[in-house]
Amino acid sequence: MPQFDDRVLNSKRYNELRKIEEEHFVEAQAKQMGLPYIKLQGVTIDPGALNIVSETVSKEAGIAIFERRNRQLSVAVRSPNNPSTKAVLEKLGQDRWTVSLHICSFFSLEHAWKRYGDRNETAAVKKGVLDIDAEEIKKLQKQFKTRDNVSEYIKEIRSLNTARRITSTIEAMFAGAMSLGASDIHIEPEETGVRLRYRLDGVLHDVMDLEKSVYDRLCSRLKLLAGMKLNVHDEAQDGRFTFDMGEKEIEVRTSVIPGAAGESVVMRLLDPTVASFIMDQLGLNETMYRVMTEELKRPNGLIITTGPTGSGKTTALYAFLRKAHKPEVKIITIEDPVEYKVDDIVQTQVGEDYTFASGLRAILRQDPDIIMVGEIRDHDVAETAIHAAQTGHLVFSTLHTNSAVGAFPRLIDIGVDYRMIGSSVNICLGQRLVRKLCQECKKGRMMTPEEYTLMQEVMAGHPQPPAFGADTTVYEPGGCPICSGTGYKGRQGIFEAIRVDKAVEEAIIRDPREHVILEAARGQGIPTMPEDGMEKVILGITSLAELQRVVDLTDLRGAAPEPKAEGEDDLFASHIV
Repeated sequence: MPQFDDRVLNSKRYNELRKIEEEHFVEAQAKQMGLPYIKLQGVTIDPGALNIVSETVSKEAGIAIFERRNRQLSVAVRSPNNPSTKAVLEKLGQDRWTVSLHICSFFSLEHAWKRYGDRNETAAVKKGVLDIDAEEIKKLQKQFKTRDNVSEYIKEIRSLNTARRITSTIEAMFAGAMSLGASDIHIEPEETGVRLRYRLDGVLHDVMDLEKSVYDRLCSRLKLLAGMKLNVHDEAQDGRFTFDMGEKEIEVRTSVIPGAAGESVVMRLLDPTVASFIMDQLGLNETMYRVMTEELKRPNGLIITTGPTGSGKTTALYAFLRKAHKPEVKIITIEDPVEYKVDDIVQTQVGEDYTFASGLRAILRQDPDIIMVGEIRDHDVAETAIHAAQTGHLVFSTLHTNSAVGAFPRLIDIGVDYRMIGSSVNICLGQRLVRKLCQECKKGRMMTPEEYTLMQEVMAGHPQPPAFGADTTVYEPGGCPICSGTGYKGRQGIFEAIRVDKAVEEAIIRDPREHVILEAARGQGIPTMPEDGMEKVILGITSLAELQRVVDLTDLRGAAPEPKAEGEDDLFASHIV
């Protein structure tokens, strides 16, 4: 028996080595052909794209269509010169598809072909229910004005047969989300039911409780659409799918995680018409707009954006990239995952063998002018990004810190030499998103004495504060059909930034505590996030309650201190060992 086990083990090792060798061979072959190499094991296969070619034809031609966007197809092949492969590619061209060709191994193709099996498992379900009916969604969108409309419709269709009911429920969920402007759909199983929620302007709102009896089928259908494994229930899975609304395509990024009462599903709707990839629409104050316009004209250096998940960092970075883009400039991104497809920019996505660190090193060999790294997570990524910034590239990236000034000690904490920051980092930004008051129903009122005191404290450090007084009108949410009764409609960024000038560089080297760097940057005249947010409260863009929800208004820099006596600046430094 042990000998048999050894033979099995040796066979597995042989197969793994054979796979690795083929991947290396195919990657080298792709370079010789001048075509991109791809390993499909780290890529989400779009079931709708895969089925443009039948399983039989796909296997005979050695081809897999793994992504579709409008009339563009991403196609992986083993040998582009194979007559059968050529014939399929020519047929796609005749059908007016634009093909982006990639070279992959046979093992990658086999991985993609398994997705046909997932679809075949549902052959008993009536034809057509696996697709989302865009026309039905459009029709429902006109009906749905509130969350209650969505809930009432889903309750009304309970009498339909199970297959059609699941389809109609999914269409209603998406129609409601799009009509109300939701960014995410949450399906959360609990002991007593299944909660359906929408995230509207960054805040979760309950829609209704779904029945447990339809939850399993609903979850399976969504997993199938997203290209996930149907028989896996005890581990996290990610996927995505797209449905065509005619004038635009909505991409749905899906995440499933196991829970005590069942699998929790979160779907993020990536609507390219909603994201404002225009710098003028970000909500930058006058000073920040001028500063960023100057920074985007620089030929090299590192621009870092900070903030938590969902604070608009990706939107801001894409807006900056579009502002910096010129016909003679090549821009490459590495993201996790690619959320929005942007014209004229080469976008890549991290995978099993394509990490931020290895991907960034590969990108540098592609002769880019501007690079966007989705996130600086560790020392290797930080070191490579800084190297790129010092060798003639303009690099954009993000860090998870609470503020712009927090980026500097964070970089030092992950192993960046503090002496390198001044020569590589151009500027660090901090940002959050606040909900904008609905202009149709917002209500004005006089400030309370406590609110006026708070406003004075916040604005004491503002370099150019707008006029305000105890009689200044502030606004709060009302509630009307236009804003679905929330009192808010849309979101806008509040920003802060610290440029790495001589004073800031000296502070980083001498004493890189946050309050020291913040004081060194005071002369730059850039408002902090609390100051920028309070300015938007004074202008009636958002409410004071909303600003307090998003930003800590107790951590303020205050007014400029009195000049210190000669030699006093070095008092702290003299005690540093």
